[in-house]
Amino acid sequence: MNQSSTPEEKELLEFLKAAIVNINSDQAKEIAHKIIARGIDPRLAINYSIKEAAEIVGQKFDCGDIFLAHLVMVGDLMDEVTAILEKNIPSDRLAKKKVIVIATVQGDVHSVGKNLVAVVLRAGGFEVHDMGVDVASSVIIQKSKEVKADMIALSSLLTTTMPYQKEVVDDLASMGLRGQFKVMIGGGPVTREYATTIGADGYGKDAFEAVEEAKKLLA
Repeated sequence: MNQSSTPEEKELLEFLKAAIVNINSDQAKEIAHKIIARGIDPRLAINYSIKEAAEIVGQKFDCGDIFLAHLVMVGDLMDEVTAILEKNIPSDRLAKKKVIVIATVQGDVHSVGKNLVAVVLRAGGFEVHDMGVDVASSVIIQKSKEVKADMIALSSLLTTTMPYQKEVVDDLASMGLRGQFKVMIGGGPVTREYATTIGADGYGKDAFEAVEEAKKLLA
């Protein structure tokens, strides 16, 4: 938090953080509007209240204090609060979000891990387009071109579907698009060594490592 913040500003920012962590939707949105009304820089709320709330919730999830449903609800609330705050930031001062397309690869219908990564990426400040499960390489690549993605994130929970992660990397190369997108992979049987073997740019063993990896690759 900015050292020059007034006591009133600090109090509102702390209240906003607590409301998000406790999934108090009405209160969080009310405080976001108060922050705007009182002339507090919305970016301070995004960079402090929302960022710290995401870290706290991530720690709670890691410790088993909350579950995936809670994490998804917090992620949705963060999106709503961020939208309120960003509407009041001049466009020339609004940082452009990096865009990530995420999907579970063809033949694999597991969604929980992929959903978790999507939630945490959004909380980490990325614009995320979740394509769901059992998605073909051509569909993933087409979507990535349409939204001008910076990264493609691929999940696989079955050893039999891991080759479809490689297929996306190979298809990008054959289409002359490999340099256009960073590719990050993950999933239960996936390893960093496998990511290197297939030519992926990054690997996340879990949602929180995936966020750090995405930040590093897209810095």
